[in-house]
Amino acid sequence: MSRTDVAARARTATVPAQPSVVTAAVWLRAPSAAPGVFRVRPLTGEATASYVQRLADTYQLALPQLLDGAGITLTGHGMPPTVELHLSPAACHHLAALARIPLPHLTHALVRLTPNDDADGTEAAARWKRLEAEQQPVRACTLCTRHRSHGTTDTAWIHQPPHRLVCPCHQQAAPDPRLTTPIHTQGVPELATAHHAHQHLLRHPRAATAWTTARAITTRWYDHQQHLTHRWHTRLGRLYATNPHLTITGSASPALLARDLITYPDTVALARALATTLPSWHHHTTGDTLTFIAHRLGLPRFTPAVNDPLRAYLTHARR
Repeated sequence: MSRTDVAARARTATVPAQPSVVTAAVWLRAPSAAPGVFRVRPLTGEATASYVQRLADTYQLALPQLLDGAGITLTGHGMPPTVELHLSPAACHHLAALARIPLPHLTHALVRLTPNDDADGTEAAARWKRLEAEQQPVRACTLCTRHRSHGTTDTAWIHQPPHRLVCPCHQQAAPDPRLTTPIHTQGVPELATAHHAHQHLLRHPRAATAWTTARAITTRWYDHQQHLTHRWHTRLGRLYATNPHLTITGSASPALLARDLITYPDTVALARALATTLPSWHHHTTGDTLTFIAHRLGLPRFTPAVNDPLRAYLTHARR
């Protein structure tokens, strides 16, 4: 479908319920809404390709058709989450006008909406770029997505910060990009509790450092089956009970795909302990600090080895 065809569909829209695309004559400003035009709100942290695909779904178009109708030339092929859509500066303005969202607001929501500096500044162009595994977005909450897509789709991909690992409203989470279906977390209520505790942790000035350290430590414990293994096995079993699709996730192990989710409550607890005890470490022995942390983690017996990552971290921090 050409740009002319897309514009024609917009002009022939007769009722608001019939999707259509309206192209703007002036791309640098967002025009007012018109009959048959939808405002599709982006999710916080949404991938650019995900948002453009949802916009296309709303108007019952393929992504290349939508971009063509918006005057944006697309190069290559791709599908999130393994690739991202990079736009030229002019294409960013075209997208904002088509979405009827001011570009600064759209850029704030679409964290990877970075203009492609290699493109001609006056050309509205888009290209696909492959992402490394650690850069790939994860599946967004299906109910949040459907609510912001006028019911046309429940699929979206977001770059999710650690403190938003779980959707507390709909009890869904997708900790790994290889999970094409979110995990339902209602069977593990401590995840919602940890989510709220994490929001409080963010107010602490050492929150970022404490979280990075705690996550590295709990990941090491999980991979080496140390200290909290029984608790984590129980949690994984409860996730299995409400998420049978975890057993058919392909080559990746469900225990690996859900690792960040399974360790999340204990990572939050450890991060809070590290953040709040740091000022007083120099007044107590490493053993006393370990006892305090063990209490925070709910471990009656906690004697980490000399090479344990937590003991090594505390020893190094005291120097």
